[in-house]
Amino acid sequence: MKNISIGKLKTIFKFKYHKQSQKIVKNLFWFFTGALITVILLSGIGYLSYQGIYKNYIYPGIIMEGRDFGGKTKVDVKNYFDAKNEKIGKSSFVFKSDYGIATVSAKEIDFGYNSTLLSEQVYLLGRSENFLSNASLLLQAYIIGVRLPTSYSFSEAKLGEILKPIKVQIDKKPVDAQFKFENGRVTTFKPSENGRGVDDELLEEQLREKTLTVASAPKPISVVITIPIKIIPPNVTTEQVNNLGIKELIGVGSSLFYHSIPSRIHNIALATGRISGVLIKPGEVFSFNKALGDISAFTGYKQAYIIQNGKTVLGDGGGVCQVSTTFFRALLNAGLPIVERHAHAYRVGYYEEDSPPGYDATIFSPSVDLQFKNDTGSHILVQSEVDLSNLSLKFYLYGTKDGRKATIGKPVIYNQRPAPAPLYQEDPTLPVGTIKQVDFAASGASVYFNYTVEKNGKTIINEKYFSNYQPWRAVFLQGTKSG
Repeated sequence: MKNISIGKLKTIFKFKYHKQSQKIVKNLFWFFTGALITVILLSGIGYLSYQGIYKNYIYPGIIMEGRDFGGKTKVDVKNYFDAKNEKIGKSSFVFKSDYGIATVSAKEIDFGYNSTLLSEQVYLLGRSENFLSNASLLLQAYIIGVRLPTSYSFSEAKLGEILKPIKVQIDKKPVDAQFKFENGRVTTFKPSENGRGVDDELLEEQLREKTLTVASAPKPISVVITIPIKIIPPNVTTEQVNNLGIKELIGVGSSLFYHSIPSRIHNIALATGRISGVLIKPGEVFSFNKALGDISAFTGYKQAYIIQNGKTVLGDGGGVCQVSTTFFRALLNAGLPIVERHAHAYRVGYYEEDSPPGYDATIFSPSVDLQFKNDTGSHILVQSEVDLSNLSLKFYLYGTKDGRKATIGKPVIYNQRPAPAPLYQEDPTLPVGTIKQVDFAASGASVYFNYTVEKNGKTIINEKYFSNYQPWRAVFLQGTKSG
C-alpha cells in the first residue's frame, strides 16, 4: 500500500463531510418547505371553511359595548342599537341663549347610536381583501377578542331647522367702517361693527360630548347646552379708515321731546345737524355756541317758545336748548371736563320726560354757552340721531377710551316751591272772550348732583352741579277787542 500523506487525508475527509452536509441541508429544506406548504394549505382550507360558516354572521370575539356579537347578523346588531335608541330618544336637550331657548327631544334630531354604521363595522371586520390582515384579526378576536368603539350621530339638518328662529335673532352681519372728512367736518361716518353668528362646529362638539352621558343614563334625562356665539370681524375697522384716534364710542346722551310743536321739532333737527360731524382736537375747548353759529330766521330757524327776559316767548330757534341739554348729558357720560354750563331759569317739562331734574344745559348766544375741554389725547367726533317717529334725540361721542370712568350722582332736590297763581293780562288785539295761554306753570326747586371721574385709580374730576329753578306762573291773555 502506498503511503498517503496526512494533508491528503484531510482533503478527502473534508470533501466527504461537505457532501454529506449538503445532503442533510437539502433534505431539511424540502422537509420544512413541505411542512410550510401543508400548514398554508391547511390554514387556507380552515380559513375558507371558517368564512363559509360565518358567511352571513359576525365572527366570534368581535365586541362592542362589552357584548360579543359573534354569530349575530347585521340585522341583529342594528336591532340591538335601535332598541337602545328608543330609550335615548326620550331624553331631551335644552339649547339656551340670550336670544331664545329651544327644547328638543333626542328622537326629534335622530340623536343616538348610529345603528346602521355600527352593524356594518362589526360585520366587515375580518372581511377585507388582505388575507394576512383578516387572518390576524380573526385569530386575535378568537383568542382575546377585538373591541370596537361605538359611534353616535344626530341630524344636523333637523337640529338646524329647530334652532333657525334663534339663529335669526343671533345672526348679524359685520359692518365696515366709513369715514369722509371735508372742510374741517366729518361728512360721512359709520363706525365698524362686529358681526356674530352661531358657532355650529362648537355646538356640534358640545352635543357630541353629551352622548355618553345620555346613552349611559338609566332613565331619560334633560341636558342643557348653551348655544356658542362666534364674533365675525368686519373687513374694514374704524381704526383703519382714519388716523385721528376715532375708533370707539366714548359717550352717549339722550332726551325726549314729546308734545313739541312742529316749529320746535324743526329747530331741534336743524341745530342737531349743525353740531353733528364736528371734530374736537386734543386739548381744544369746544364752544357749543361757536359750533352752532347764528340762530335766526336767516339761518333757517323757525319761531318756537324760548325763555327771554324772564318770560316764555316765541323766538327764533326755540328748541335749541333741547340739543344743548342732550349734548351736556353725552359729555357727562363720556367723563369729560365741563368748562361752562348753565341751568334753565325754570324746570322745563321736556327735559324731565326721561330724566330727573338738574341734567339740563341752556345756551343763549353770545353770553350763555356750553363748553368742555377735550383732555382725552385723541380727536373726538360728534355724531347724532334724531328720531322723528319717537321724538327722541341722541348724541354719540367717538374717540379713544383712556380708562376713565364717570359717576353721575342722583340729583338731590330741596327747597321746593309751588308755582304762583296764574296771571291774566288784558290784550286789546284779541277778541273779547278769547283766552290764550302764553306761559306755563312750573314748580320751583333747588337741585344739585355730584359728578366724579376716575382714571388709573385717581380722581381727575370732582364737581357738583347746581340748578336753581324759579317757580314759574302760568300767563293767560284775555281779549278785550270789541267787534
